[in-house]
Amino acid sequence: MKLDLSLYDKIFENRVRLQIMSILAANEEYDFSSLKELLDVTDGNLASNLKTLEKEEYIIVEKSFVDRKPNTRYKRTAKGLKAFENHLIALENLIKQQYK
Repeated sequence: MKLDLSLYDKIFENRVRLQIMSILAANEEYDFSSLKELLDVTDGNLASNLKTLEKEEYIIVEKSFVDRKPNTRYKRTAKGLKAFENHLIALENLIKQQYK
């Protein structure tokens, strides 16, 4: 039987991007520092993965100042949430297929 992976999204093959979307699926928004601390990644690693998600229009970026310090917050988009949910469905289907 052929497995349908049409919902699988290669963007989420990267562990950090998968974790970012997991966090943003469960939370309205998250700031850069909190994501960095939670995921235990470097600034550069986090920034490059966030940029990839932003290019795909899976997240939006909001920049502001809090107490004269820059604050960057990230939110999922409807497109990003749908892609993430579809990816999870594809993974669930793959797992179910393996245990039939």
